[in-house]
Amino acid sequence: MPKKRWDQMRRAGIKVGVFFPPFLGWLNLRVNYRNHRKIVVVDGTTGFVGGFNIGREYILRDPKFGYWRDTHLEIKGEAAISLQIRFALDWNYVTGENLFKEIRYFGEEAEYARRRLSGQIHAVWPDPEHVSEMVCMQIITSGPDTREPHIRNNYLELFHKAKHHIYIQTPYFIPDDAIFSSLKIAALSGVDVRLMIPCKPDHPFVYWATCSYAGELLDYGARVYVYENGFLHSKGIMVDGRVSCYGTANMDIRSFELNFEVNATIYDEEVTGQLEDAFMNDLPHCREITREEYGARNMWMRIKEQSSRLLSPLL
Repeated sequence: MPKKRWDQMRRAGIKVGVFFPPFLGWLNLRVNYRNHRKIVVVDGTTGFVGGFNIGREYILRDPKFGYWRDTHLEIKGEAAISLQIRFALDWNYVTGENLFKEIRYFGEEAEYARRRLSGQIHAVWPDPEHVSEMVCMQIITSGPDTREPHIRNNYLELFHKAKHHIYIQTPYFIPDDAIFSSLKIAALSGVDVRLMIPCKPDHPFVYWATCSYAGELLDYGARVYVYENGFLHSKGIMVDGRVSCYGTANMDIRSFELNFEVNATIYDEEVTGQLEDAFMNDLPHCREITREEYGARNMWMRIKEQSSRLLSPLL
């Protein structure tokens, strides 16, 4: 956005913070890190997280991509406070403020959620009248500021425990060795592994590397689909109809190690079923890639795939 737009926002009373601004002195240290989180919280009661940024393409106004297929979650309740805490931590770091001192943002519910997140509260006894409305959910964040890649580890845990099926939607598929091995082992074990990727590349080298990894999965019995009704930007997994995980993290090394990300892992059969239905509804808009088709690709495509795959840790 042009600088004048930011100035207009500030004059209107909107506060703006810039995460790792591209200052020359920091160029070699921070240019590869970015806050990829997409968080909106309204009044501390309703949160939004998923694949949607704020841009023309997300409202179908970019002629290059046309229809934009994405998934975003609306969350109400305690998990919305968890998103608000994550936003406040990022905001405090960027601006030097301390939002946790603002009682209007963090009342009793926020303090309760903070104590649960920190492990000070180990059991929750919900109001019996609202048990049927509750969904068990974790807000998981990761980034270069954490010792462990929590989102990647969460994926690994879910893939290792899969018994029947694993469905994945991602615009970029550049897994690290552990994630890739877990998917190959699952497919070899008879788990129905299905991967959906876009047909339109927004970053060519990333797209070619994605094709290379996806093509290799075919040798292990996985099924790969290319979404052809526009651009697929949805980022999520569904396992055995019981657990689903959607958020900002792509299935790639950059999201696992370099980006600041946030995901919502949902332990609920009804919600997971709805997300799986959406996945199945996307299949008629996809073309399935077969082993024969992938093996028949031309030499130029093979060169582009292998060259891009060598750059995987940097993509």
